[in-house]
Amino acid sequence: MTVTSPILIVDDHELVGSALALNLRAEGEDATFVPVRSKQGVLDHARRTGPGLIVLDLDLGRDGEGNRIDGVRLVGPLVEAGWRVVVLTGSSDAGRVGAALDAGGFVFVPKNAPFPALLNAIREARAGRSIMPPGRREQLIELHHRRRDERRDLHEKLGRLTQREREVLALLAGGKRAQSVADHFVVSLATVRTQIRAVLTKLEVGSQLEAVALYRKAAGI
Repeated sequence: MTVTSPILIVDDHELVGSALALNLRAEGEDATFVPVRSKQGVLDHARRTGPGLIVLDLDLGRDGEGNRIDGVRLVGPLVEAGWRVVVLTGSSDAGRVGAALDAGGFVFVPKNAPFPALLNAIREARAGRSIMPPGRREQLIELHHRRRDERRDLHEKLGRLTQREREVLALLAGGKRAQSVADHFVVSLATVRTQIRAVLTKLEVGSQLEAVALYRKAAGI
């Protein structure tokens, strides 16, 4: 009797996960839907089950304490434990997909793909074949690297600001004008304008609008 390695379906949507597991079991696969409770819970289950193929949704909701469970952070540990990871997500954020592939994900499948296409992608991955177009994997990973470098550069620039300059920038980003900022800190308008010029210089931008845009980008606003 041939013993097949397991397939785990890790998804916070029980209907999708259970349907995939049920159809794969009908084809003779050892497929199991794994309800998501926590990041550690997923890893513990995978380590107990043994290496095989895992279909991993990147957006896994929140744990019992309200913390977001990010599937991207699970890819590396799962790959290290010997699992082949099929990345599944309904998100349009190609950078996150690139991060999951860069961490060792085998293939990416859009969650909104037709159900037969999802099953076929899993079958192909099981056989060691990717359904991704040639070069697409490299494009997504390159996008992730580019965004990572941009974030690093942005945070390095923001790190140049003094505490007061950060506070001034935060107020500007909140819609305050220079005079309102001066009133808030009980200082002269000239002082605030000097601080704003320092912010523009350190962020290497030419206007308040650009500085505010960078601040909002870093803050995820």
